[in-house]
Amino acid sequence: MEKEWDIVEVLRHSRHDWLNKLQLIKGNLDLNRIDRAKAVIDEIIIEAQHESKLSNLRMPLFASLLLKANWENPSFKLEYEVLQDPEAYQIKEELMTNWTRLLFQCLNNAIEIFQENHLSITIDPQSQGIRFFFDFSGIIIKSHLIEEFLAEPNQYLNIEVKDFSKSELALEVFIPFQNK
Repeated sequence: MEKEWDIVEVLRHSRHDWLNKLQLIKGNLDLNRIDRAKAVIDEIIIEAQHESKLSNLRMPLFASLLLKANWENPSFKLEYEVLQDPEAYQIKEELMTNWTRLLFQCLNNAIEIFQENHLSITIDPQSQGIRFFFDFSGIIIKSHLIEEFLAEPNQYLNIEVKDFSKSELALEVFIPFQNK
């Protein structure tokens, strides 16, 4: 069951994240590590740009899932990138959101917690649909859970496993536009 987030909780988590980033900048400035402070600022800018592009996808359920992911999935760190601003096409957003939520749950159950587990999602809007690249690196201790998840048939998503080992999982998911 998915947690319902009210505005106060969202703002509390967001404020906490921003305070951590500001403390990182301040700490580096206090240590006279100007280059590192500038690098942190550059990382924040890039992250904000991707967040903006994600919000502009016109996929509010999917965007919400990714924006809250690091608060809800403590076993891995999520980063995402949107390669370009898409045009206003429609996809089966609920389908992609639910599949991604199930992937997150599967990963949480299949990986070793308290390790350097990282999931990167690249979103590439194209002329016929949107490609999603999921790249996980970390420690997979229950690969059978991932195998079972990926074996479930899905008639709307074209899912291709690019790499799968004890330390990596790379998937490409394509979902076509419903209409132009």
